[in-house]
Amino acid sequence: MPKNTAADAPDVGLSKLDSALLNILVKDGRASFADIARQLGISRAHARARVQALQGSGVIELFGAVINPEKLGKVVSTFVDIKVAPSAMERISQELADCNEVVSLYIMSDLQSLHIHTLTDSLETFDAFVRRHIFNRTEILSVECKTLLTRVKNRRGGARL
Repeated sequence: MPKNTAADAPDVGLSKLDSALLNILVKDGRASFADIARQLGISRAHARARVQALQGSGVIELFGAVINPEKLGKVVSTFVDIKVAPSAMERISQELADCNEVVSLYIMSDLQSLHIHTLTDSLETFDAFVRRHIFNRTEILSVECKTLLTRVKNRRGGARL
């Protein structure tokens, strides 16, 4: 098997221009090439070329809307940590990922824990989700749950719903 060379490694270093451009797009994914160019002091064609290059290299994966879940009535934000029997990890993680209440789900490095973020319209709806998908399952070994009180800072540019 051939060894990876420096030429095979992904280029993770960004220029100051590209970093500034990405900051603009994180704040406003609909910023026009003209707006980006004006803010960065470059031509519109150069701004377009840089955005296309960042898309082509996979740095920019997609452009999307950041939805405020509270405006849609999703006012209960809960974080659930579940320990799952390793033999059931793939099945349980996929079942939970397919639930509308689950907005993000991660398999953690111990390979038996799931970290889940749910959004629901009420505690009753969250309770129904837990009763339907988590309680009384022998392959789920333990559960810890915390409901968000106050959002102090949230990640920009990522899905909130």
